[in-house]
Amino acid sequence: MSAVDTLAAPRRLLVTGGSGFVGRYVEAAVRAGDFGACELHAPPHGWDIRDIDAVQRFVEHVRPDAVLHLAAQSFVPRSFENPRETFEINTLGTLNLLQALKRVEFGGRFLFVSSGDVYGQVAESDMPVTEQLMPAPRNPYAVSKFAAEQLCLQWQRSEGLDAIVLRPFNHVGPGQGRQFVLPALASQVVAIAQGRQAPVIEAGDIDTTRDFTDVRDIVAAYAAALRDGVSGSLYLIASGVERKVRDLLEAMCRIEGVEVEVRQDPTKLRRAEQRRMVGSSRALHDATGWAPRIPMDQTLQDILIDQRNNS
Repeated sequence: MSAVDTLAAPRRLLVTGGSGFVGRYVEAAVRAGDFGACELHAPPHGWDIRDIDAVQRFVEHVRPDAVLHLAAQSFVPRSFENPRETFEINTLGTLNLLQALKRVEFGGRFLFVSSGDVYGQVAESDMPVTEQLMPAPRNPYAVSKFAAEQLCLQWQRSEGLDAIVLRPFNHVGPGQGRQFVLPALASQVVAIAQGRQAPVIEAGDIDTTRDFTDVRDIVAAYAAALRDGVSGSLYLIASGVERKVRDLLEAMCRIEGVEVEVRQDPTKLRRAEQRRMVGSSRALHDATGWAPRIPMDQTLQDILIDQRNNS
C-alpha cells in the first residue's frame, strides 16, 4: 500500500519531538485533518530517544503506520558546548528509532526532519540553495543532522524503508523561544511599546539575510511530503525569499508604532556568520504542489501578539 493510499484510512502517526515548538503545530494540523484521517501518538513526558529500550517499548505500543521524526537537540550554541549529547540525540537516537521500527515490521512512510543548516557556509554564487548543493556543515548540530539523514536514506536503499528527508530553512512563528532571533527582537519591541524598556534594541548582526518561513507553512510541507513525496527523496523547504533581519525588525517596530535605536551586542554575534541565505523549494513544489501561503506581515503580527501575551 502506498503512502497516498494510507491517507484514505485512519492511521497511527507517531511524532517524535511533539512537545517542541514545531510539534505543537503538527498536533494542531492533525486535529484539523491536514494530515488526513489519523491519530497522533507522541511519546510520554520524560521519554528519551537515547534510551533504546524506551524507544522500543513505545514503538511496540503504538505500532505506527507513519512516522514524523522531529525530536532533536537543535540549538546550535549548545551543540558546541556539548557535541556528544547532540550526536547521541540526533544521530544515535535516529538509529534507535529505525531499529525499533524494523523490529515491529514497520511498513509505512518515515519522514526525517533535517535542517538547511547542513549546507554550512554557502557562496553567493550557489544561491538560491537547492538539493544539488553538497552540504558542508560547520557546527556539531549540522553534522549530526547530516549523518542522521544519510542513515535514513541508507535504510531506504538497503532496508526497503519508505523514507523521505526534509531540510527546512529558518522557521518562525508564535511560541518560538526567545533564544531565536525574531522572538528575541519582538520581545524587546513589545517591551518598548509597553514602556517597560527604553527605546533601544540590543541585537546581534541584523544586516544578515535569511530565508524565513512561517512554522504553519513548514508543517503543511510535512503533510504534503507525507502524502505525495517520492520515497528516497530529499526536499528542501524554504520560502524562496531573502529577507534582511533589520527589515523585519523595522516592520515589527512599525506594527507596534515605536521608533528605536539599535545597538549591537557582541555577545549575540556568531562566529563565521553567513551573510546571505535563500533557498529553493522547487523540487518539493513539483512533487507535492506545496508553497508557503502565510504573508510575513501576518507572521510578525502573530509573533508580537505572542510576546505581548507572555510579557
